[in-house]
Amino acid sequence: MTAYTINLAPILKMTDEQFYKLCRANPDIKFERNAKEELLIMPPTGGETGKFNAELSADFVIWNRQTKLGVVFDSSTCFKLPNGADRSPDISWIRQDRWDRLTSKQKEKFPPICPDFILELRSPTDSLETLQAKMREYIENGAQLGWLINRHDRQVEIYHPERAVEVLQTPADVFGDPVLPGFALNLQWIWRS
Repeated sequence: MTAYTINLAPILKMTDEQFYKLCRANPDIKFERNAKEELLIMPPTGGETGKFNAELSADFVIWNRQTKLGVVFDSSTCFKLPNGADRSPDISWIRQDRWDRLTSKQKEKFPPICPDFILELRSPTDSLETLQAKMREYIENGAQLGWLINRHDRQVEIYHPERAVEVLQTPADVFGDPVLPGFALNLQWIWRS
């Protein structure tokens, strides 16, 4: 399935509060907004992608519970980025000190912060170019590390600020240092699936 883009600008300028209410009133639809304030309707993932997302999330949650360095978020969390976009990465992580600077109200709605770490898992219907553009957007808005896992091509693209994208072919592991201290993600199981 393809994401649909709707440009409401000719008839409506949606405020952040209106966007939040739209999302709450339609909980079965995953919305995002890009920096041009276009509304994006994101299709649900299939079973295989959902399974992989859950497995990957578990690794981050276990690491984070042990280190207590920050907060892990799943794909249902929407963040208000500095450029105005509202994005929901598959997995994200924010350092505890940055998270603690937000107010309770900011934490409850769509947090106005770009995560320190972003992971996107390409599903069979995702456009690689669209995901690569989202990864660049995260980095441009403050993310310190991003991983784009492309099961179809057996690649991981690694994004850092002010560095060229590093592409790894069928890596056994990827490492999060220094952003995710001591974190290693084993990917051998994902390539075998």
